[in-house]
Amino acid sequence: MRVMVIGASNDREKFGNKAVRAYLRQGHIVFPVNPTEDSVEGIRCYHAIADVPGPIDRATIYVPPAIGETLLPQLASRGDIKEVWLNPGAESDQVLAAAARAGIEPIQACSIVDIGERP
Repeated sequence: MRVMVIGASNDREKFGNKAVRAYLRQGHIVFPVNPTEDSVEGIRCYHAIADVPGPIDRATIYVPPAIGETLLPQLASRGDIKEVWLNPGAESDQVLAAAARAGIEPIQACSIVDIGERP
C-alpha cells in the first residue's frame, strides 16, 4: 500500500512518527508530509500534499483540526487518493464539514491500529 502520512515528524513520541514507523514495519511505501521536515526516519519528506507522487492508497492525517480543515481540499483536488483517515485528535466538526464540502468521506479511526500495530 502507498501511504501518505500527513503530519509526519522526527519526534518519535508523536503519532505522525509512530505511523511512519508502523507502516514501514508492515512493508508499505510511505510518503511523509510536513512543510518543515526534509526527511523522517530516513525517508524523503514532502513539504506539500501536491508534491507526493501518486497514486495514493491511503492518506492518514496527524495534524490538529485547524490545520487538517485546510488540507482536505488539497487532498480532494489530487483525485488519486483512495482513503482518507482522520486519526484521534485530528477530527472535529469543522474538519468533517470541510471533508463533506470536498467530497471526501473520511474514516475516523486510528490507522495504526487498522494495520495491526499498537501505537
